Amino acid sequence: MIKEFKAFAMKGNLIDMAVAFVMGGSFGKVVSSFIDGMVMPIVGKLTTGVDFKSMKYVLSEARFDASGRIIAAEASVKYGEFITIFIDFILVAFVMFLVVKAMNRARQKQETLREK
Repeated sequence: MIKEFKAFAMKGNLIDMAVAFVMGGSFGKVVSSFIDGMVMPIVGKLTTGVDFKSMKYVLSEARFDASGRIIAAEASVKYGEFITIFIDFILVAFVMFLVVKAMNRARQKQETLREK
């Protein structure tokens, strides 16, 4: 059983997939950092002048007791954070589209050279 597991784990496809997941996670962090640190402050300044992540619609305010402790937390719809994450997703999807398109073009050129 251990031998079978080792053979399964060492297959090329599994290793490639593991590397792809790690690279994808790292790429996602880079894009998120770019969006949060560079794009959204500019977009916020051009549109409303506030940080998008702080934009929300408060359904009910937080309630505090006499000592200042929270009795009931604030209930809010955080639409600014959703907009930021949506822009993040669109950019990641677009860049992945460009990467796949470039890889397909390179693969096509390689197949054309093999045929000659």
